[in-house]
Amino acid sequence: MNKKRTGKSSYLFLLPAFAVYLSVIILPVIYSFFISFFRWNGISDRVFIGLQNYKNLFSKDHIFIISLKNNFIWLALTIIVVMGLGLIFALVLNKQFGGRTFFRGAFYFPCVIAPIAVSIIWRWMYEPNIGFINQLFSLLRIDFTQSWLSEPKTSLYAVFAANVWQTVGQTMILFLAGLQTVSQDALEAATIDGASSITKFIHITVPYLRETFIIVLATLIIAAMKVFDIVYGLTGGGPNNATQMLSTYMYSQTFQYNNAGIGSTVSCIMVLMMIVVIVPYVIFTAKDE
Repeated sequence: MNKKRTGKSSYLFLLPAFAVYLSVIILPVIYSFFISFFRWNGISDRVFIGLQNYKNLFSKDHIFIISLKNNFIWLALTIIVVMGLGLIFALVLNKQFGGRTFFRGAFYFPCVIAPIAVSIIWRWMYEPNIGFINQLFSLLRIDFTQSWLSEPKTSLYAVFAANVWQTVGQTMILFLAGLQTVSQDALEAATIDGASSITKFIHITVPYLRETFIIVLATLIIAAMKVFDIVYGLTGGGPNNATQMLSTYMYSQTFQYNNAGIGSTVSCIMVLMMIVVIVPYVIFTAKDE
């Protein structure tokens, strides 16, 4: 009887949190899916058109296709570059040497800066005439100066570089936390047996980091799919939609062009894409418990 009362009390304590989650997460998502079936400018009467918004995005809207492509490029670069650099920094800063605490803090520091502030910093660094990057190339007598953010071929990668500067520290911290779980006894035994550093990393360190890799991968994929602030702050999706992302396209359609139906449809597509990542992640973590 006491157990039943305890169970009911637990649900009662969860009710306030559930009410907040329902009002700010679940209901807005459901409403967005509802709006995606209409042609609506946010002011006049809604016109029901079924799945036409979804069909138009994939068949007629070339800017949406560009946004989708850019998101996948961003996602691939995030997994390769951010995860790779984060792991390398974590492995280096996990060793004992003077000043490692300073370097840990220095690499993590950009993570606490607001993305819009990071975009302002890097906009000045990319400035064609007096920006730090072009000035550095001139100082080194390297003929590689250009307009990084106004050139469609380089703008996406220039924005991504700023994103790496801000986010790699968070990935490093996660890997550093995972490295604390690696068995020192196993590493010492492998060293005595004559195993090389690469062999120890592949056969000992990586298996111990299995759960950390899953967490890092899931968080990076979700962050890559919803990236907005730094792209909007640096380029606003330009030039010529070269840095347009699903999030920036959703924002422009909803708030600049008053296409609430199209904007809601883009947001729903983003939600569905994230579910593909989140559901396997939740199943994996629940299975381990």
